[in-house]
Parts: sequence; structure tokens; C-alpha cells
Amino acid sequence: MTTSMNAIIATGYGSADVYEYRSVVKPIPEPNEILVKIHATSVTKAHTMMRTGYPLIGRLVMGLFKPKNPISGTDFAGEIVAIGKDVKKFSVGEKVFGSTDEDGGTYAEYVKVNQNGVILSMPDNLNYVQATAVIDGASTALPFLQELGKISEGSSILINGASGSIGTAAVQLAKYFRAEVTGVCSTSNVEMVKCKGADHVIDYTKEDFTQNGKKYDIIFDTVGKSSFNAVKDVLSENGVYMSPVLGLRLMTDMIKTSRSEGKRAIFSATGLRKVTDKLIDFYFLRELLENGELSPVIDRIYQLPQLSEAHRYVEKGHKKGNVVIDITGEAND
Repeated sequence: MTTSMNAIIATGYGSADVYEYRSVVKPIPEPNEILVKIHATSVTKAHTMMRTGYPLIGRLVMGLFKPKNPISGTDFAGEIVAIGKDVKKFSVGEKVFGSTDEDGGTYAEYVKVNQNGVILSMPDNLNYVQATAVIDGASTALPFLQELGKISEGSSILINGASGSIGTAAVQLAKYFRAEVTGVCSTSNVEMVKCKGADHVIDYTKEDFTQNGKKYDIIFDTVGKSSFNAVKDVLSENGVYMSPVLGLRLMTDMIKTSRSEGKRAIFSATGLRKVTDKLIDFYFLRELLENGELSPVIDRIYQLPQLSEAHRYVEKGHKKGNVVIDITGEAND
């Protein structure tokens, strides 16, 4: 069995040019670990921020001066090719998908994962490219909607950035919870957002949602383009403004509204939640995927040596849904 693999390496923070395609030592699973041959992974806005090391607060987790793990990437879909002697939950040949979060390591042909980590068998109705495409967006959107936003039947929610990876998942999940969903996106994405279930779609190039007189229980700004102060007048009495994009402005608004019984600003680093909580979400999301109540949106597919190009594309801020790295060439089969 070969002892090497191809991977993308970053020995420091920087632009997309920091990535190097190299042959490195293939990981060997410990007694409680699984070795997965990765068929597909993804590139998201969060991954581009991890690469640059900004905002700086993220380096407390990723590494102060350089990445702790030179192989980045956080989600995967693939096949188990080896297991440690103590692994009981999985077997060789099983198709799995999951997330390594701050441990990284998925911009490579193989990754090792603890059997008690965020890993579970893939839905039978998805291929590897589709499975990895849904991970980041849906696993971010679900805790924001369910735990932080307390979404319920009849809730009025506006999703800013409704055409991205988090946004397309959030629209579908919000409809599953029987909320009234308004999506905000550009002209070219209006029909796609409607097809994903949005009750109303606002083209931000033609209309400012803060000026239409409607109020919302939840404003989920998936792209961090707005602010609590900009939207507070269109929040309902106890409405919440939520965003997964942390900046100084949002931190200040969170502090100011933390003791408020009315309108609040909220952020959460969903990737740092407990593994048990993440797994509960993954099992729930897998059921939705199997039932056809959640489906991924794929914009572009790249090969592993094209990772820098994929990062540059994502940084432009115009992707529709997800950008996938097809490591084994499955999309071309």
C-alpha cells in the first residue's frame, strides 16, 4: 500500500498563492481512528478567511503565526479504506461524509478521523460531490435557525445572501420549519432562490429590504453585508439579527444587546460546538437529504490542483450555492 498522498499545503497565512500541491506522507489511523479516501471536499467563504488568518481572533484556534495543520479544508465525502483495531462503528468500504472543523486536513487524498467524531454514513441518494456540497452550509444554518433564532411555524425570516452555500440551505431549512421566508439576492439568482422554496425574493440591486415597511422576527445575514443598526427598525419587537461573519461591529452590537429583552444581535462559531451537538444536527440533516427535503446547490467543480483558483473564485463573492473540489474525478465519470 502506498505511503504517500497528494495534498495542498499552506505553511503560512496569505493569498490563494500560498497553497502548494505536494506529495506528503499519508496518515496512518490510530486504534480509534478511520482512514477515509476523500472523493470530494468544498471551498467556502469561511475557508478563504481561514487561509488569510483574518479576522485575527480566528488564529486563537487555527494557529497564531501559521496554521497548526498545513493541510486545510474541513468537510469530506469519501470511502473508508482502513480502520484502527478499536473501531466498532464503521467498516472498510463504507461511504461516509462529515466534518473535521478546526482540525482541517481535507484538502488531500486521505484524512484520518476519530470514529467518535463528526462522521456518518452517506445518504444513498447522493453521490460524493453532492454530499460534501451540503455539509458546510446546512451545518451552519441549522443551529443558527433552530438554536439561536428559535425558528418555528409562522416565524417571519429574511435571509440575506440567500443564494450562497449557507443561504440556499437556510431557505430550505426555514421552509421545513414552516416559516415565512424572504430571500435577498442578486437578479441572476432570483429564480433559483424561489425554486428552493422562498415565499418572497428581493433583488437587492432593485430594492432595499429595510425600506419596504415589512418587519421580520429573524434576519439571518449569511454574508455579513448588513448590520444590526441598519436592520433594527425592520426587526419585530423581540427580533434577532444573526450572522456567522464576525467583525468588530457585530461584536459591539452583541455586547450592547446581550442583556436586552428586545431586539438582539447574535453570532456563533458553529464549527466549535460540541461533537455530540454536531452529530445530532448531521443525523437530522441526513434524514432531510434522504427524504428530498434538502438538496445541495453546486456552482462550480474544481480538481485538487486547482484549489487556488477555486479560492479566488469564492473570494469574488458571487458563487451560487457551493464550490466543490472533486478529488477523484467523480464528476467527470
